[in-house]
Amino acid sequence: MRKLAAGNWKMNGTGASLAEVQALIDAHLVTHPAPGCEVLLCPPATLLSRMADLARGSALRLGGQDCHAAPCGAHTGDISAEMLRDAGASHVILGHSERRSDHGETDAQVRAKAEAALAAGLVAVICVGETGAQRDAGTTLAVVGDQIAASIPDAARAQTCVIAYEPVWAIGTGRTPTPAEIAEVHAFLRDRLSRRFGADGGGIRLLYGGSVKPDNAETIFALPHVDGALVGGASLKAADFGAIIAALSAA
Repeated sequence: MRKLAAGNWKMNGTGASLAEVQALIDAHLVTHPAPGCEVLLCPPATLLSRMADLARGSALRLGGQDCHAAPCGAHTGDISAEMLRDAGASHVILGHSERRSDHGETDAQVRAKAEAALAAGLVAVICVGETGAQRDAGTTLAVVGDQIAASIPDAARAQTCVIAYEPVWAIGTGRTPTPAEIAEVHAFLRDRLSRRFGADGGGIRLLYGGSVKPDNAETIFALPHVDGALVGGASLKAADFGAIIAALSAA
């Protein structure tokens, strides 16, 4: 299992931001041998093809931030998995809490999108996580258990699916769960995936996301069943994301 450092740019970035991508490639992704982990950036769709041009010949992989469940059709403003792949993506983030909250996405919709991603040859990065109220109520494991049961397609395999645990209350807040809390959820997810998918479930990568920064990355990556990170704001700057990549490569 190769660990994965994934960056989610969210609704950030213009053409000028590509200088940070070039700096990241120059510093971390053109060395030989290749970096000690897989590296993925998921920019807004407006930058995907331009970023693909920069990434050509490097170790950087690219992804979309969402896709529609249909391959094409009358869905103004949406983007299909096939379109993402055509623009240079190999992955797509699905079911992020901001999509679930801002757009009311359900587990069933996330599953349908994941099925579309797999059909198009993309790796589905499926997000799960509890709200602050659910954490306080002690229902975290029940919530994420229900999410993975209903959001992950039966056809998911270790090579085609990644799970990102992102506690909603930690995203963009500067707060992170304790190491013990992260370890508890990741161990639970590994057990549920192994029970459902057997050996493949043991190989599906589990990422932690939620205010991952250079100064806490080493501690997080030392935890069992943490196979990388889904990074938000820190992935926008080459220096910060590069430090996280280095910490994961050394873990």
